[in-house]
Amino acid sequence: MAASGSRNEPGGDDTILEALCFPEQQADGSGFLSVHSPGMELLVCLFCSESTPLQQKDSLLKHLLLEHKLVIADVRLIADLPKYMLYWKGRFLEQPIADFCSVIKTNSTGPVEKQEEYFLLCDVLPEDRILREKLQQKRLEKVLEQQEKERNDCSFHRLCMFCSEEFSGNRSSLLNHMAREHSFSVGLPDNIVFCSEFLDALENKLDNLQCLYCEKTFRDKTTLKDHMRKKAHRRINANNRQYDRFYVINYLELGKSWEEVQSEDDRELVDDNEDDWSDWQANPVSAVCLFCDHQSETMDQLYSHMKDAHSFDLHQLKTELNLRFYQQVKLVNFIRRQIHQSRCYSCQQKFDCKADLMQHIEREAHVMKLPHTSTWDQPQYYFPTYENDALLCTLSESDEDEREETGGSEDVPVIAEDISGLRALKQTSVLNHLLKNS
Repeated sequence: MAASGSRNEPGGDDTILEALCFPEQQADGSGFLSVHSPGMELLVCLFCSESTPLQQKDSLLKHLLLEHKLVIADVRLIADLPKYMLYWKGRFLEQPIADFCSVIKTNSTGPVEKQEEYFLLCDVLPEDRILREKLQQKRLEKVLEQQEKERNDCSFHRLCMFCSEEFSGNRSSLLNHMAREHSFSVGLPDNIVFCSEFLDALENKLDNLQCLYCEKTFRDKTTLKDHMRKKAHRRINANNRQYDRFYVINYLELGKSWEEVQSEDDRELVDDNEDDWSDWQANPVSAVCLFCDHQSETMDQLYSHMKDAHSFDLHQLKTELNLRFYQQVKLVNFIRRQIHQSRCYSCQQKFDCKADLMQHIEREAHVMKLPHTSTWDQPQYYFPTYENDALLCTLSESDEDEREETGGSEDVPVIAEDISGLRALKQTSVLNHLLKNS
């Protein structure tokens, strides 16, 4: 479930519908795979007449959350979102929403008048799981049908985007030419679907003087060509989710990207004898500061940076407030969200930009002044504001947590064994016979 804000929060319009992502990964809506061109279909609200184009699905999801208090889990994994919405719109007319959704109560420990109920629609419900699987299967069938049609199509006609040589017949002739003559390979032709749209997208980038790999823009075509040749950038960026819909592998399994499917295939080929991990080297952890864009490869460096540059000491807060592990998680997620929304986490004052916010925090000495625990110690802050927040992975447990894990062994009495018959046991032991025989 994505991190989300409540309507009662200050500045509720800043609701976060999905976990954000730090710059090394791009978190956008392009991960949504559809067999139709974006924007061709409409999404309808499950409860009212509101509707939006598929390309603007986030606005409808926000409408569902704010107006109807409904959250749909893992939206990006739904193969056909318009049909999914229409199905549940009909079901909600037949039965109450509580019959299908998990109910989440916010501010459960506060006054009754400040409590709100939100509904979570997810595949834990068997009916929802079956619907998602059926939509996935139908999408896969359409994609395979389209792929077979393109593989057998002999009316393909197109110019090479690098040398303008003309190709007619099967699409494989052009793709093989680009791989052989220009060292530009997008993979085997049989693995590609919607080939014409794929090539249109690539040509559009080149026409806009944009590198296909690093996606930087250059002043003219000559500079772009030199850059792609010298930097060996005649390839597409595998991290750009815009290209996912053009590869059949991305449609094979529900909720799995091509990297996950590929890694599973690779693991099956690994010999059981190859278990030596001695030469394995982990990628360095890149943790981001709570207040700026500074990144550190070690947690000690990050904590030192936040202490020296921003006068923020997380260890001190943990000790003073006796924060347990999950309280630390909620505190970090709370601060991340407030900083992202340009709001002071201490006094809740809203600013136009992050720079103004940081000046305020420094000027008013709010950096170590946390609001009342009830403000941030809320269930909604279990969910990360940034899905790749390495800082959350390094939070240490408090002394109280460690005592609980050991089960409070210091206070457990130790009961000695009954040794009253120890002498008789020694005399009748089978070991005596063994020793005599030896």
